[in-house]
Amino acid sequence: MNKKISAKLILDNGKIFNGYALGKVGTTIGELCFNTGMTGYQEILTDPSYCKQLVTMTTPHIGNYGINLEDIESKKIQVQGFIIKENSPIVSNYRATDSLDSYLKDNNIVAIESIDTRALTRLLRNEGAMNGIISSENISDKELIKKLKTHPNMNGMDLAKAVTCKKFYNWNNPHKDKYKIAAIDYGIKHNILNLLAKENCYIRVFPANVSSEEILSFKPDGIFLSNGPGDPAAVDYGIKTVQKLLITNIPIFGICLGHQILSIALGAKTYKLKFGHRGCNHPVKNLALKTIEITSQNHGFAVDSNQLPEDIAITHVSLNDKTIEGIKSKKYPAFSVQYHPESSPGPHDSRYLFKNFTAMINNKKTYKNAKKK
Repeated sequence: MNKKISAKLILDNGKIFNGYALGKVGTTIGELCFNTGMTGYQEILTDPSYCKQLVTMTTPHIGNYGINLEDIESKKIQVQGFIIKENSPIVSNYRATDSLDSYLKDNNIVAIESIDTRALTRLLRNEGAMNGIISSENISDKELIKKLKTHPNMNGMDLAKAVTCKKFYNWNNPHKDKYKIAAIDYGIKHNILNLLAKENCYIRVFPANVSSEEILSFKPDGIFLSNGPGDPAAVDYGIKTVQKLLITNIPIFGICLGHQILSIALGAKTYKLKFGHRGCNHPVKNLALKTIEITSQNHGFAVDSNQLPEDIAITHVSLNDKTIEGIKSKKYPAFSVQYHPESSPGPHDSRYLFKNFTAMINNKKTYKNAKKK
């Protein structure tokens, strides 16, 4: 058995957690966050919304079902680092093609195991999000702290440009009977595209900095605004593009960062949450249907309910802290949710929203055809 290599996690507040190296031996810095999901670590690792973050799993035993080729949400691991209590040395699942440790090594991801993740989670809940540094190299605490203090925080950070595609691409094959969807990639997950495709959509994915003119030249039936990382207010180019697209009255649907960008484009403000919402067991109330959805979430910012324009209606709220989880425009055919209805991982309670999007497109087409007659 290989000898374990010592590793440490140092927080911005000076707290030090000692453990052992997992994945690549090295040093990495990012914003600390925690995810309360019991499963889905592979989807979490590959979710672009976790760019520049050190993700802590609150479930103590991670890696037992290994890694497979199907549960990948982007082209690579997106997290800046990974923190767990205990890595399973045995992989047991019929789909597994790799172990967690090997997967992290192959993707050059620095991680740490054998630390008290319960204590770390409580600290982040009490003190709020902060930066941290993981190191399994022979570097002094003083030098690591010096590196950590120079690292910027998430406020004002535009990370959409770091994870978006370089040029547009077609997710699936075009067909005259399919809805044409222009999806703007702020850090899009594969399962969102899969579920749009299941709703008879032909999807062309555009980079985050796409112009409204390029979107309109595609002549879409609907526009989708994706999830993604970072501060939504920093994505000023995306906000300006959405403002121009709104006045065309093409139906728009946004998720996560896309929800925040749409809200800002409609005149709302956003703010940073104390420690964010991350996990697949968050209860949300649908205010129109008066039903409760258990949702998958991953965000560190939220739309401010105290500075909401009159032409924005709140459609969903969090039952944990009453923050806004969904909105719709009273003026334009546009709606969005803060959570992840595509799940992956998580429950399927909210997948009806993809059908709502195509229904909105149908209504728009019916209205246009009636006008022509």
